Amino acid sequence: MKLNFSRSNNELDELIDDILRMTVVNHPGIIREMIITALKAGQETDYLADLKLMRTTMKEMRYTNKVFCPHRDRMKVTIFGSARTSPEEPIYQKCVTFSRMLAERGFMAITGGGGGIMQAGNEGAGAENSFAVNIRLPFEQETNPVMNGSRNVITYKYFFNRKVAFLKEAQAVVLFPGGFGTLDEAMETLTLIQTGKNPPIPLVLIDDDQGDYWEKWFHFIKETLLKRGLISGEDFSLFSVTRDPAEAVRIIEDFYRIYHSSRFVGDTLVIRLNRPLTAEQLDILEKEFHEIIEPGSSLRITGPLPEELDQPDLVHLPRLSFEFNHHSYGLLKAFIRRINAF
Repeated sequence: MKLNFSRSNNELDELIDDILRMTVVNHPGIIREMIITALKAGQETDYLADLKLMRTTMKEMRYTNKVFCPHRDRMKVTIFGSARTSPEEPIYQKCVTFSRMLAERGFMAITGGGGGIMQAGNEGAGAENSFAVNIRLPFEQETNPVMNGSRNVITYKYFFNRKVAFLKEAQAVVLFPGGFGTLDEAMETLTLIQTGKNPPIPLVLIDDDQGDYWEKWFHFIKETLLKRGLISGEDFSLFSVTRDPAEAVRIIEDFYRIYHSSRFVGDTLVIRLNRPLTAEQLDILEKEFHEIIEPGSSLRITGPLPEELDQPDLVHLPRLSFEFNHHSYGLLKAFIRRINAF
């Protein structure tokens, strides 16, 4: 039997409708498509390992939503850094200070759940303001003692599901010095923001007091990638480097002073705001950032577009909409900082 997402499956559609009524699910139209997808995978894939991967991915993402959903109204910051950093090291204590300051301002911390910088992030914020997004490894990574026993612990089989949780739930990403994993997270976050696959968020690199890690990384980026034309000057707007945890907190707070969030609806970029802008401020933005606006488009204040009704908690926010050029994501970060300066 050939399955279709349209309602042309006759008896099967009726059976699925009966299941949805019996289980009383939210948004049954979406759940119906997920059921059809699973059935189609069963028809099209006979390789058991592939089906196991799909099954585990679905189960892990479901549990991710279950853990994070009760805290949807809290802003969260993902913290990366080395698992090998000991509590006696100054950079560990700097992370404790940073995450404590976050919690004092109402933020929650998301870490990888292990030791080192991950433990420091949970320690400073406290278990009640933290998540541990752990990974099952051959050399077992235990959940750190701060989060051991917490309900906000998730242990993943697959790195890619874990990576989704780190970014999907975060309003900012902060990186302390670390190894290959930390550099991987730094470059992936930069890539996703630079290409527009992740909404604009603060990406802050907190260095040690000597500037021996991220400042040297910054020098490599500038002297090698920029000089070869592999990145553009505007890409330096995508991240910030600091040695001061208090400055890192200010960068995050300032980013959300007026700006709230954004999403694309087709080719239209919709920026949600904590308060509306004036006509004079719109005029300033158009003059200073005209190159990011597609020809023929203009900045306009709107209400929520119909496609945004899937996020009902954000419907009340004023919006700034325009057709973005889909290239200048570094300038888009600068555009947001300019909005926050009003």
